[in-house]
Amino acid sequence: MTSNSAPSTWCYLSWLHTAMFLVLSTTFYTPILVSSKIDIRNYNKHCASVVPESTPNDVPEFTTIPFAAEQGGYFLGGEDILNHPNSSRNYYPSSSRRELFIHTHNVYSTDADDVYKVEASLILKTSDMAFYMYDDTSPRGPLSFEVEGFWSGSTGKLCMVGSGSSSSEKGKHHVLPALLKLDGVRDSSNISSLIGGTLESLSTAGDSGYFKPISLLMIPQNHYEYTEVGKALDHVCTGGVAVPKSLSQSLKLSTPICNAFSPWDIAYKLEYSSGCNSTSSCNPFGEGAGYLPQIMSLKVIQCLEDIRRLRFQIEFSNSSYADYYYRPFNPNTTLVAEASWDVNKNQLCVVGCRIFNPANSLKKSRIEDCSVRLSFRFPSVWSIGHTSGTVGHIWSHKRENDPGYFKTIMFRSDENAAVGIPGSKYEYTVVDKARKSCTEKQPRKSKGKRHPDANSNDMRFDMAVRNSKRRRIGWGRSEPIAVGDQISRRDHFVISSSSGAAYSPVKGETNNSVPLNISYSMSFPLKEYSSHVEVFSEGIYDAETGKLCMVGCRYLDSNNRTSDIDSMDCKILINVQFPPVDSNDHIQGTIESTGKKNDPLYFEPLSFSAVSYYRQHSRESIWRMDLEIVMSLISNTLVCVFVGCQILYVKKHPAVFPFISLIMLAVLALGCMIPLMLNFEALFVPKDSLATAYRRNGGWVEANEVIVRVIMMVAFLLQFRLLQLVWSARSADGKQKAFLAAEMRTLYLCLPLYICGGLIAVYVNSRGNKADEATGYAYSSSYQRSLWADLRSYGGLVLDGFLFPQILLNIFHNKAENALSRFFYVGNTFVRLLPHAYDLYRAHFYVEDFDGSYMYAEPGGDYFSTAWDVIIPLVTLLFAAVVYLQQRFGGRCFMPKRLQETEGYEKVPVASDHA
Repeated sequence: MTSNSAPSTWCYLSWLHTAMFLVLSTTFYTPILVSSKIDIRNYNKHCASVVPESTPNDVPEFTTIPFAAEQGGYFLGGEDILNHPNSSRNYYPSSSRRELFIHTHNVYSTDADDVYKVEASLILKTSDMAFYMYDDTSPRGPLSFEVEGFWSGSTGKLCMVGSGSSSSEKGKHHVLPALLKLDGVRDSSNISSLIGGTLESLSTAGDSGYFKPISLLMIPQNHYEYTEVGKALDHVCTGGVAVPKSLSQSLKLSTPICNAFSPWDIAYKLEYSSGCNSTSSCNPFGEGAGYLPQIMSLKVIQCLEDIRRLRFQIEFSNSSYADYYYRPFNPNTTLVAEASWDVNKNQLCVVGCRIFNPANSLKKSRIEDCSVRLSFRFPSVWSIGHTSGTVGHIWSHKRENDPGYFKTIMFRSDENAAVGIPGSKYEYTVVDKARKSCTEKQPRKSKGKRHPDANSNDMRFDMAVRNSKRRRIGWGRSEPIAVGDQISRRDHFVISSSSGAAYSPVKGETNNSVPLNISYSMSFPLKEYSSHVEVFSEGIYDAETGKLCMVGCRYLDSNNRTSDIDSMDCKILINVQFPPVDSNDHIQGTIESTGKKNDPLYFEPLSFSAVSYYRQHSRESIWRMDLEIVMSLISNTLVCVFVGCQILYVKKHPAVFPFISLIMLAVLALGCMIPLMLNFEALFVPKDSLATAYRRNGGWVEANEVIVRVIMMVAFLLQFRLLQLVWSARSADGKQKAFLAAEMRTLYLCLPLYICGGLIAVYVNSRGNKADEATGYAYSSSYQRSLWADLRSYGGLVLDGFLFPQILLNIFHNKAENALSRFFYVGNTFVRLLPHAYDLYRAHFYVEDFDGSYMYAEPGGDYFSTAWDVIIPLVTLLFAAVVYLQQRFGGRCFMPKRLQETEGYEKVPVASDHA
């Protein structure tokens, strides 16, 4: 993943990171807890010199606690217990991010003043654990230690003993006796407070439970006192870039500041001044950092709405967004900071302090040099060169000749959306160029055709990009920044609305008869295997024709932006054609460079296509899903009825058992069992967000899926019961060798045909994929070409021809026996015809949808197309007619007379139930 894909993935990664830990901790935490009663001998041996033992009271203390409810932090080391020494696999590399959490269970006061007994859990986890949670050979989630000990509030020292456990690849558990020592644990803290410590093994080197010392570092959260921004802000945040107050949004009392800064990690791109390549003069951390940071991440530690003050942990990285959670915590490029809102400047004033880490141990880290200053503000005016919801500066509070001084750095949020501070306006600067460039003949306005509203989420789309040779070179995204002068606020998890029912930043109805000014953010590759470029564009949109024409600008230097229109390449012309909301067409567009071919910024023309999901489509999809669930219920219920009829029929006529094909019954049973298995597997697979949204809006859709599966399970049990009855009847009579020979002949003929058909499906799939790669095949929203999907479709074809083995068996028997009830074979034929008839109806009346929304006649479960929907029903009806003739006139009645001679099978009498 390139860094340019960050805007659409950063929030998702943040949410995924936290959600994964919650899943891991709640799922795997309980089984690995090791009950630990404090061992006084061990405690006195290792902790008496730190915090002497005292007699605790019986009642827990609730007014004084050493940590917040969930105290987080970081650790260094632990490879020998995270990657067990007996393991041949390196699950958690040392480069992964390592975090700890301390959960305090109980605190007891003791007979000694200011000494408390503490019971807690220490949990160690790495960023890689989430990706091994389904691996049976990997450690089971976070590593937990149950510890108890004593804490001295006056000295800030905490000493605890306890144990944890780890597992080897062979599943053998190893107890890990441990000693936890922490320093700096106090009932109050300020910006200079840090908690450092170690987790040491109480086992001797060489034992299975031994591990090397682990260093720990935490930023305390209890009873924090704002010591820096508690002073006059005019003296604290001086020396930065002066920005007129009118250019920044004011923060009204009714607007919560905590909403502007998410509790998850927020990323900002750093923008250095030109020629800023020297780490000594431009780097906030000097030459010791080893790189010039490109990304700044902000983590909120605390937010007090009443006094509008916040605490941050600010990290600087040279990695991409995708690598953020997989790089180790580096105290040498981290700031701890406190902030307060400055009403006089409409900005957040931040004081940052560096963490000094003298050795390769977090324990000895300390706060030094609080000379770093930051300002955050919310621009009141956006433009093509300024499209961020939050911007700001970083500067040094020192003089230019002082050690630690660095040049001012600008930063901006990379998500081009409003952050919850209303009132921003958009100012167009290149829209006139777009009007001049879009003077070509416009599409003719058609009466009765309605295109998406400019203020709806229908204007956002993901696209497949192709080069001039129509070869697909990658994927891109596109979303509006502003419509008119109003900034768009988008919710990616809300179904779009062409009628404006979804969130629209413009109050009232839009006048669709007048072309609107519109601004876009687009990200796409310029050539195959290249990184994405981000293009900001302005243009006009005509809702009556669906035509969008824009001039785009891209930064010349994406790493060191100066946010100046003069530093942008604006020689890009973008045309987009939105289809009517009631059509099946895709969004089509072109991207062209208007510069000369010898211009180094020139690129070959690109085209793209995208699938549109309009609100009308959404409503139709929900209605279609409801209809398909009803059809699934009806079809599965009919299968139960028809199979039940056959079971009653064979019990009434036991003589027909030898003439029923076991292969046919096995095909029918597998046809019910495999969808049940796939549905069971789907319970553990995350659903597409769009599919989930459809399901939420569908109301009863998801609940009735369960009913469909229950009825399908009943159908499978009945199919299996019928198969069991026929098999038992065959096995009970040893005189039916001739019938067994006929069944084996049927198997010898069917099995190679089924295998050859499967191989053909595999071959067609491979050839199709090669053709797609060669022609730049644009994705279909309903069916992605894959080997598994093609094999599933082939399996549906085999199920459509379920009567084929019975026809062959009748030929080999050549008897006129009514082995199958007419309700059974005619009824099941009707059930197999119904999906194809419905698919013809669906293709005519519904827009092609995404694969996850199909409740019936799923494209990946059979061959569905106009041709197949005609061929398969005709062949299936032919098979039913052949079975009817065979059961009435003999198995070879439709063959030439010379082939109709019997083979002299002896009909063995079968004892009746009354014998």
